[in-house]
Amino acid sequence: MVESEPFSAPTPLFSVIIAVCNDWVPLDRCLRSLAEQTHAPSKEVIVVDDGSRETAPEFIQRWASSYLLRIVRQPHAGIATARNKGIQVSKGSVLVFVDADCKLQTDCLSTLASTIKDSAQHNCFQLHLTGDCSGLVGRAEELRLQTLQEHMLQPNGCIRYLNTAGFAIRRTRIDDIEGEVFHPAALRNEDTLLLANLMQAGELPRFVPNAIVQHAIPLSLMECFLKDIRSAFPEAKADDLIASKGVRIRASHRERLSMLASMWKKSKRQSIGRLAWFVVIARQGIGRFLSVAYSCFRVRPSSHLPASSS
Repeated sequence: MVESEPFSAPTPLFSVIIAVCNDWVPLDRCLRSLAEQTHAPSKEVIVVDDGSRETAPEFIQRWASSYLLRIVRQPHAGIATARNKGIQVSKGSVLVFVDADCKLQTDCLSTLASTIKDSAQHNCFQLHLTGDCSGLVGRAEELRLQTLQEHMLQPNGCIRYLNTAGFAIRRTRIDDIEGEVFHPAALRNEDTLLLANLMQAGELPRFVPNAIVQHAIPLSLMECFLKDIRSAFPEAKADDLIASKGVRIRASHRERLSMLASMWKKSKRQSIGRLAWFVVIARQGIGRFLSVAYSCFRVRPSSHLPASSS
């Protein structure tokens, strides 16, 4: 189902693009938060259904009474392709990307609009991401996000970090990008690959600390570990594409140690708890181990190739 805007409708400021695949329950919470925005500028919300088992249920479609909601369905092709589809059908002058499992603070879009208006020299904006501290997985996510954003923030207010759980970009900047915005081959880390492209062009997102998006992970700890294992291979493939850009995205060893120490202090000083620190370390350790294993597997076959006869 696609809701079409009236022909005479003015161009909205924001096109909020959300890619989903069987994420209808968490999406409902996200769409509710968009309906509860205060003093929000004009917006359209585009949900791209990336081949879900079922079409959008009625409790999702009911949000069309609160704002212009467009639901676009495509065969399953991955989150990068889904986001590109959302860009193609969008009308807004600013594109805002959020995930289905995110909840926007009530003044998020109004704060973002004000920042964009006052930042003519910036094209990209990273919103402030937080975790849902009601459970262990959420507290670990809060600890990770808080530390990353603090350490990646630059003195000029820009940030060496891009996460499409809360990211905005001007359409004029989209028009300058050759090819598709998100690389279709990147099934994971497609946002980090976009950051590499921006950095190649000498650009970093402006951080918007008061435009807050809560990332609520609707998974148990064991489900998170299983997801980390499944994601390792596609993330490594995306890392190969990022490495080909010749820009430094990943934190250095010194930065990693500094962030680990900072997280340890935060877990003690705040109500997050030390167990959350161990969860972050365990999840990062799984990803790091599998990434190294993938690299070894990828390189090893070349050593058995026959020597050239030339």
